[in-house]
Amino acid sequence: MTISEDSSARPRGAGSGAAWDDAPCAVVAVDPSGAVTGANATAAGLLPDAVPGARLVEAVPHWLADAHRRLTASSAPGPGPGQAPRGEACGRSLRAHPARGGNGDVVWWLIDDTELRLAEDALRSERERTAFLAEVSETLSATLNVERCMEATTRLAVQHLADAAVLIAPAAGHRLPVTYSTPGGPVHGTVDADPQTVPGLSEALQGFPPVPSRWIDPALLPDWVVPPEFDGPAGSVVVTPLPGHGVPAGALVLLRRTDHAVFSESEETFARLFAARAGAALSAARLYAEQARITDTLMRELFPPKLGQVHGVEFAGGYRASELKEWVGGDFYDIHPAAEPDQESLIVLGDVCGKGLEAAVLTGKIRNTLHALLPMADDHPRMLGLLNGALVNSHHTRFATLVLASAARADNHVRLRLTSAGHPPPLIVRADGSVEEADTRGSLIGVLPKTRARTATVELAPGETCLLYTDGITEARGGPLGCDMFGERRLKDVLGECAAMPAEAVVERVQMLAGQWVGGRSHDDMAVVAITAPRTVHLSAVDGHTRGRYTA
Repeated sequence: MTISEDSSARPRGAGSGAAWDDAPCAVVAVDPSGAVTGANATAAGLLPDAVPGARLVEAVPHWLADAHRRLTASSAPGPGPGQAPRGEACGRSLRAHPARGGNGDVVWWLIDDTELRLAEDALRSERERTAFLAEVSETLSATLNVERCMEATTRLAVQHLADAAVLIAPAAGHRLPVTYSTPGGPVHGTVDADPQTVPGLSEALQGFPPVPSRWIDPALLPDWVVPPEFDGPAGSVVVTPLPGHGVPAGALVLLRRTDHAVFSESEETFARLFAARAGAALSAARLYAEQARITDTLMRELFPPKLGQVHGVEFAGGYRASELKEWVGGDFYDIHPAAEPDQESLIVLGDVCGKGLEAAVLTGKIRNTLHALLPMADDHPRMLGLLNGALVNSHHTRFATLVLASAARADNHVRLRLTSAGHPPPLIVRADGSVEEADTRGSLIGVLPKTRARTATVELAPGETCLLYTDGITEARGGPLGCDMFGERRLKDVLGECAAMPAEAVVERVQMLAGQWVGGRSHDDMAVVAITAPRTVHLSAVDGHTRGRYTA
């Protein structure tokens, strides 16, 4: 509203027929000396002391008196648009607009904008709450760690909602996991307490709607629900559930000190909105943690085993998945140690069609099936035939290649039985550095109703090695131009330099050179297993006595 200077606006006293007597807003007229010369009926209701003859500074609130003093001390006609003085009188919000008369009189038009101010305050409050809820969603969704999510919930609650906060998770046995907000940061712990001792807490932990704050007597709160270092008695309490995905995620207790305002109904409603977002984030974090535990349990069964010396035979293995982010894939190896020194240990190395987790699932099935077929390990073709039947009759559409190696110590040598099923034949590294292929061939597993396989018998002298490998090694593309395969010829040359090396050194050498050849390029899964007749003292018990044989 804009009031222009007009000499006709001079006051003539209340009820004297002045133009502003019947104005819908309050009007106060002031002469050059600062005395009130008139006020309409609306002004009399808001400013009862503003009667003709009264000094303005004594009759009106200080904000209006200050505005009048500034106006009369300046030659400007009045405040600019949007600069009108504002203040309160009798619980109403007023905006003052002056109109100067020609003789120095000033008429103050006081516009009641209480409703506008309330609407502006409500809009500002909603904007702040919306911004806070956006911050809550962003902060809580940034982590899938349960403890950090609980810590962030209590921290945000203390920053924006209450003087202290306690997050109670669903009971773990007979104890309640809690996270307290403290000046030094969140504190985790568990308490042996009955949630029934806190009004509404037992219901909140079950996901029922919260009880109103006015029903909870803060003086009756048990000590365990008050955060450590909480400075002052609690004056009001809110207990609200944390809704989760299908099941409650816990409950949140908010406390305010006696020197702060109690929770209003609007604040309780807003606390429930905050709790809903916190509950969703906690539920997601717990679901992720549970899935991670399940995945870890299942993955441990898919990881390649640790190899070492078994009954005088050295075994070493190495695996590199096709992607750095993956732990398992389609290539695998396994060992089934012999129960007695004179029996054969079985080594299996295989390659399932495909990569990643789907291929790893089939490798797990193959490994479990072979484990069940161990009593038939003395007959490789039969073992492979039964495995083939299990895969052909399953829902899997993938196939696999395998090589079986049965190894046993015979005096200072290692005797091997090698059977390939669609797999590259094992390579034998002799003591003089020559490399030869084992004479074994066979058909793929999981494709045809029947399999064919030929078993080769090989004997390793001390220091000699048999290498089982997957085609991820030989088909790895790299080199200067990035498109050449590592190839069997290059692999044999590498192995020729590994004569007399321990099994672990052979595996390390092959993996290192294949990795250097690939560089940072994509590649298939790579797996290698080395079986070596060691140059060592082999101890054996004969008639209860131990004797040693040095193999060189």
